[in-house]
Formats: sequence, C-alpha cells, structure tokens
Amino acid sequence: QVQLVESGGGLVQPGGSLRLSCAVSGSIFSRSMMSWYRQAPGKQRELVAKITPGSSANYEDSVKDRFTISRDNAKNTMYLQMNSLKPEDTAIYYCNARIWASDVVYWGRGTQVTVSS
Repeated sequence: QVQLVESGGGLVQPGGSLRLSCAVSGSIFSRSMMSWYRQAPGKQRELVAKITPGSSANYEDSVKDRFTISRDNAKNTMYLQMNSLKPEDTAIYYCNARIWASDVVYWGRGTQVTVSS
C-alpha cells in the first residue's frame, strides 16, 4: 500500500526557514516524479516544485531562488527547503507522486505552513 506522509510544517516568522519532508512507503518512489503543491485559503492548489527520478528540478516562479526541492531515493523521501519565507507562502503543502510515464498519482494529506509575525 502506498502512503505519502508530509512533516516539517509549522509557524515561522517572515524571513525564516522551514524544511518539509515527504516519506513514501511502497515501492514507487524511485520511479516517480515527485512534486510539492500548496493550497492557500480560498485559492486553488498550485504546483510549487517538482523533481524527476533523476533529480532534475523545476520551480514555480515565485519560489525560485528561495526554495530547493531534493530527494533521497535510498530513503524514499523528498524534501523542500524553504528559505526567506513570506506571508504569501502560507498554505497547506501537499506531497504528490506520479509514477513515471503513467497516470497513477498519489497524494499526501498535507502539512500546514504559516508565515506570520
């Protein structure tokens, strides 16, 4: 059974940092495109960053140069290092796995990130 479990969210002041983790159980991690999405109150869920099985990464424009996505295939875990956080980064952050070259997708339950003074 595949499960995605996010952790690392919390309350941080503007300019601060957080590191999110997504632990994946089941034998899909190494062959999946992994992504972080977020959903702010009253807004649609949006893609934040994605990383291929070979660790090629792409970012949404507003987080470039502030966020870094990475993965450890040996630990079945994906990370999102978030620096220089802004109030507009406040959202629930979700982990997503899509098995490469397929339409099979899995979601985590999300972790809350709140940026506020």
